[in-house]
Amino acid sequence: MATEVIPVRNPISTVLERVGVYGFIGGSRSSNTIKEVDTMEMVQLGAERTKNVLILMSDTGGGHRASAEAIRDAFHLEFGDEYNIFVKDIWKEYTGWPLNSMEQQYKFMVKHVQLWRFAFHGTSPRWIHSAYLAAIAVFYAKEVEAGLMEYKPDIIISVHPLMQHIPLWVLKWQGLHKKVIFVTVITDLSTCHRTWFHPGVNRLYCPSEEVAKRALFDGLEESQTRVFGLPIRPSFCRAIFTKDDLRVELEMDPLLPAVLLMGGGEGMGPVKKTAKALGEALFNKEMEKPIGQMVVICGRNEELVSTLQSLEWNIPVKIKGFQKQMEKWMGACDCIITKAGPGTIAEALIRGLPIILNDYIPGQEKGNVPYVVDNGAGVFTRSPKETARIVAEWFSTRADARKTISRNALKLAQPDAVFDIVKDIHELACQRGPLANISYAFTSSFSSLL
Repeated sequence: MATEVIPVRNPISTVLERVGVYGFIGGSRSSNTIKEVDTMEMVQLGAERTKNVLILMSDTGGGHRASAEAIRDAFHLEFGDEYNIFVKDIWKEYTGWPLNSMEQQYKFMVKHVQLWRFAFHGTSPRWIHSAYLAAIAVFYAKEVEAGLMEYKPDIIISVHPLMQHIPLWVLKWQGLHKKVIFVTVITDLSTCHRTWFHPGVNRLYCPSEEVAKRALFDGLEESQTRVFGLPIRPSFCRAIFTKDDLRVELEMDPLLPAVLLMGGGEGMGPVKKTAKALGEALFNKEMEKPIGQMVVICGRNEELVSTLQSLEWNIPVKIKGFQKQMEKWMGACDCIITKAGPGTIAEALIRGLPIILNDYIPGQEKGNVPYVVDNGAGVFTRSPKETARIVAEWFSTRADARKTISRNALKLAQPDAVFDIVKDIHELACQRGPLANISYAFTSSFSSLL
């Protein structure tokens, strides 16, 4: 069975000991260390049957982890115990500042939009981000090298734009760049930062033709790129639920059309104002009855949950915190209101939900708006009242328009993307041949190579 190993954060001395380097910073080899190393060696000796796959991610936004877990689950479903899967935030677990605090930095910057816009566009030129990452490598390449040695990957999958350059440099310095398969899975839907495009990868999986064209412009060969779509959890791709059954399970009204209002994992954006506007717009005052129902997903924002639950509503309302089974809530609803996050958009398209985009993060999410609107899969407005008006019309006088948008969304969906990606990676592994003899050894002269 394919398994995920969630590593604990280790100081570099412990990491070096676990991979067989002793006396570098101090410390002694414990019996626990011997057991852990022996276990990994046993896996490596059997690599002709079980290959180690290392997925590099970071929690700068929810999409990277979601994509990593989708790929892990797809490997499990397609290939069973042929692959041993590790999902790891290499920066948080092995390096120091500023890399190990990227998650906090990102959250701070996206709350201060101008700061994030400057950071995104300011680091786009290749000479700037290459110089920055080379400087980081001077300080942390040894730690990254030790992390790779600990997991001895046959295949490395990056689902983060900052996890190409340094790992690829480390592999090259170890002489493993022609032995270890390295692929990148882009998790942004349209406007991608240029750090995604590294010509040293074996394969670059693009979510759209537009992104693939940008990859070619940035120096990758056409043979390196594949356009499969965004990797979405298999539970979305292969879910077998009817709307009627889901509404019974989720205790929703079986007849009223339903709108799903989302604020992302952190419950950000004008969720409260939009919910109140929907509460008014979806209640027919003349007939004194609701014309729709509402589900609000507040993410980890517990204060927002409490605030909305304390209000009185004239329509059926479900108010929830962070949810792990979004495929069910989407399957039970008829349209969705969300910011322009790529993962949520891709999931909504698979479910055929008309999309109302109410915000976006500058840079990587800006291009998602025309991607949805120009393809007829939804609309964009930042106004809560306008949002509520559109939903009310979709649920009454413009029901046919909603159905047309739903069909457009389904045409744009790519539900098999994650399975296409893992199958292609598997083919790469088969073409490479037996992977059991990859030799990971600590590069003693590492500093001289920088």
